[in-house]
Amino acid sequence: MGEGVIRPFETADLVAAGRLLAERQRRHRVRHPLLPAEYEDPVLALVEVTAAWETEGASGAVLVEDGEVTGYLLGAPKSSPAWGDNVWVERAGQAARDPESIRELYGVAATKWVADGKTAQYVVVPDEAELVDAWFRLGFGAQHAHAVRPVPVEPLPPRPGLTVRRARRDDIQVLAELDLVLPQYQGASPVFSAGEVPTLEEALADWEQAIDDRDYATFVAERNGVVIGSSIGCSIEKSSAHGGVAQPDNAGFLAFAAVFPQARGLGAGRALGEAVLNWAAEVGYTSVVTDWRVTNLLSSRAWPRLGFVQTFHRLHRLIGY
Repeated sequence: MGEGVIRPFETADLVAAGRLLAERQRRHRVRHPLLPAEYEDPVLALVEVTAAWETEGASGAVLVEDGEVTGYLLGAPKSSPAWGDNVWVERAGQAARDPESIRELYGVAATKWVADGKTAQYVVVPDEAELVDAWFRLGFGAQHAHAVRPVPVEPLPPRPGLTVRRARRDDIQVLAELDLVLPQYQGASPVFSAGEVPTLEEALADWEQAIDDRDYATFVAERNGVVIGSSIGCSIEKSSAHGGVAQPDNAGFLAFAAVFPQARGLGAGRALGEAVLNWAAEVGYTSVVTDWRVTNLLSSRAWPRLGFVQTFHRLHRLIGY
């Protein structure tokens, strides 16, 4: 980083930040062309930065060099207790011409965050090696992956020994049981997620309503006539985690997949993922997005093998330990 001044982010910095985000999106799309091209327009990028700045509790920093803003960082807390006393740098919350300058920007912004007690810190970083490395050297580690792939040109063939079909109302009991499988797995080692595990009664009540919702495509995998897993596909617009600069045009979303522990290793997870890909192609989507905890050993192997390529890295740091 050259000579420059780092100061708190102000409303007057929004236009310059929008230009920087548009530049970042152009670079990002060279590597990941399925990401939306419209945010290469500084006017639309400004909308995203403004939303980040207007989030309740937002604060951050800018780098000014020779009178020009060349980097910015914005973070804001989330209200959910699952994240701790937190601050989040979301998808549009950072851009810098020199990735190394993120370290200085964080040094200024995090002074306020920690003083305010925001010691659980999360940052969603575009898949730029130098930028990810800069965050790693700030003590952040990988927590979650966001990824995308095009839909298959030809339908993916069925897996031997397995039958994958659309879920029916008489599957509600097993679908509710499978709803508990993923959070139970992620609450154990090595994920140790703090996410709540619903009760079976809660899951049953949800499925009584959700089974007929045509906005979601639910599949089950059977082996010898017994359901052993499920998956869900929907529009990417159903997911708040993949909006704005991270939302490919005309994309489906692999929202959920789970297989009973005793049935793992049979290829059911892959078959259920392929069912969502085939469904997405059939209804006219051009790509499919998904995400996973990188410490989830099953997902972090299954989805890249299915062709998903990581576009954003969610990193995490806990201050004071």
